[in-house]
Amino acid sequence: MSDFQPRHECGIFGVFGHPNAAALTYYGLFALQHRGQESAGIVTADGPGARFKAHKAMGLVGQVFQPGDIERIQGDRAIGHVRYSTTGSSNLANAQPIYVDCQRGQIAIAHNGNLVNASALREELEARGSIFRTTSDTEIILHLLAQPGNGLNPALRRIQGAFSLVVMSERELIAVRDPFGFRPLSLGKLEGAWVVASETCAFDLIHAEFVREIEPGEVVIIDEDGPRSEFPFRRERKAFCVFEYVYFARPDSRLDDVNVAHARIEMGRELARLHPVEADLVVPVPDSGNYAAFGFSEELKIPMGHAFVRNHYIGRTFLQPTQMIRDFNVRVKLNLIPDVVRGKRVVVVDDSIVRGTTARARVVNLREAGAKEVHLRVSCPPHRFSCHYGIDFPDPEKLLANQLPMAAIAEHLGADSIGYLDLDGMVRATGQPKNSFCLACFNGDYPAPVDPAVDKHIMERRNAREPGLAKAAEDAPSLFGMLV
Repeated sequence: MSDFQPRHECGIFGVFGHPNAAALTYYGLFALQHRGQESAGIVTADGPGARFKAHKAMGLVGQVFQPGDIERIQGDRAIGHVRYSTTGSSNLANAQPIYVDCQRGQIAIAHNGNLVNASALREELEARGSIFRTTSDTEIILHLLAQPGNGLNPALRRIQGAFSLVVMSERELIAVRDPFGFRPLSLGKLEGAWVVASETCAFDLIHAEFVREIEPGEVVIIDEDGPRSEFPFRRERKAFCVFEYVYFARPDSRLDDVNVAHARIEMGRELARLHPVEADLVVPVPDSGNYAAFGFSEELKIPMGHAFVRNHYIGRTFLQPTQMIRDFNVRVKLNLIPDVVRGKRVVVVDDSIVRGTTARARVVNLREAGAKEVHLRVSCPPHRFSCHYGIDFPDPEKLLANQLPMAAIAEHLGADSIGYLDLDGMVRATGQPKNSFCLACFNGDYPAPVDPAVDKHIMERRNAREPGLAKAAEDAPSLFGMLV
């Protein structure tokens, strides 16, 4: 992406009934690494009632698991997780899967998404004696599942928001998708074993057969007899996150039987038809802009050239106090080949522009390299609103399109022109109906009710007992009356 990179929570994977479940999960997490780079973990068991074994740490999958770690946690069932934090800070205590040994036995859980009622639920559970070890909303689900006399479905009906889950008990592997279907989750099969993953690209890596997507509101319970399904939630309209097609999912994954790369190419075509421009060269911002740029180039018959070279071997860069260092941080991620753009009218195609700081730096770099004109084209609509369902966008006041009118954005970025794909064109490119998506970050229409005051660090602040937090908790309505 050409500026602030929105982060996603997270990638989940599970295996039931395979003697090499830990190794399969390890490779599955490699395939899902793009969904979270802060921490990784695997919890396993070797047969019904066996003690859980776990290994998790901060870092990438290849850094977390050293030689011997997988051998130490071998078993015939496993769940795994790669994390980027959207509720709770990035630290080892919040790394997943989270697991506990309680009166109901051993339970482990991995979560992709964000609960919108996490703060109120945690207040309620703590008032009843629950003790929390993390500041993650995922632990709230674990506490609900662990309570005596609280069955699986009643516990799940307490939580609201975005959640795709894999849960491992001593006898079962359970996959859950929230009733809106915000986040992806699929079921696969391998040599008689069952596999669950956030994206189908993980099945491809381990040569598992894709069986089907887990439906919104579905609970799949896998045991020695195979999978069975329940639908414990109130029926809601489907609200799949359209940004999975735009940016988050890997291009080799399939979502709703649509190849992600194909959808991105179609977004580029739609963008070209909506905002054509006379130019000599189409330049993608790698890697996320590659497919949209290809579609844009083909539609307008403008040659495509790779002028930006991405450094794949860096982690996150951090804001520094001087403009010079900020510019270094931009260049360390993407470097420009001046010979490709010198003397040419250039169209830069990217999947999104969020804050705009890096996009402006790209325009400066292109002009310094001798580009005659610089036109920006973006393969999704302008981001004007926060996401409360598992994407770590900045506050609205830091979103460029929320602060400036469209006519002023090109001038602010220093570009000759700018064009965003509209909502209808983006949706049309996916081949799915418009009412099947969550489009809240573009139009502010939130399918599940949200509290704008709740953000990523709400748990840390309430633990610190900041002034006003206790009063807010007292005023929060009881959720017992909200059971379906």
